[in-house]
Amino acid sequence: MLPTYAAGDLLLVVRGIRPRAGAAAVVRLPPDPYGRPRPLAIKRLTGTDPDDQTRWWFESDNHAEGVSAFETGSLAQEDVLAITRCRVSPRWGRLRGTVTPS
Repeated sequence: MLPTYAAGDLLLVVRGIRPRAGAAAVVRLPPDPYGRPRPLAIKRLTGTDPDDQTRWWFESDNHAEGVSAFETGSLAQEDVLAITRCRVSPRWGRLRGTVTPS
């Protein structure tokens, strides 16, 4: 998800927060085209699926790399595992594009 954060950054994530468009989230991606499981990933939620409001569209902040909903389809609500709140290490600070609670 460069340029927002890099490998090795320690992130504070919170489970149980209602997802919102624009939030960076820990997600469970569907298997790859060969049926192999993918690791958990951090993805930017872009909005609900227009055909099913219980599902989420997502993309990578680095459009040159990574998997997006265009390749896998939208994610079920239960596949959005947590919402990223801030970067803890190597530097403390809010991530660009995160959503503040209302």
